[in-house]
Amino acid sequence: MKKSKPEPIPVMDYRQYRRARRLVHECCNYDGGNCIALDDGEECVCVQSISYSLFCRWFWAAVLPLDKELETALFHRLDAKRCAVCGALFTPGSNRAKYCPECTGRMKRIKAAQRKHKQRAKCHALGAENPL
Repeated sequence: MKKSKPEPIPVMDYRQYRRARRLVHECCNYDGGNCIALDDGEECVCVQSISYSLFCRWFWAAVLPLDKELETALFHRLDAKRCAVCGALFTPGSNRAKYCPECTGRMKRIKAAQRKHKQRAKCHALGAENPL
C-alpha cells in the first residue's frame, strides 16, 4: 500500500488572515480570545486567531464553510474558478461552469428572458413588419 502524503497546511496571505480572523468569532469554542477546547485549567489563546496557517481542525470543519470563497481559495486552489459576473472564487461542479452559485439563478433568468424576447421578435403575428 502506498503511504499518502499528508495534506500541506494552507498558509494565508494578509487578506485571507483578516477574513479568517473575523470568522474566528463565529466559532463555538471561542471565548474572549481564548479557546475553550484547548482549556486544561488555564486559559489558552485561540491558535487560529494568531496564526497565518490553518491549524485548528474544528475551524476547518465547522467555521470555514461559512465563508465559501475563503474555503475555496485555501483548499481548492487548483480547481477554483472566478465567477464571470461577480468575480468571486467558487468550486465548479463541472468543467462548463461560469457562474458562482449565487449568480447562477440570476443569470438563468436573464438568459431565459433574452431567449424569449428573441423568439417573440421572430413571430410575425406580434410584429408589424409585413403590413397587409
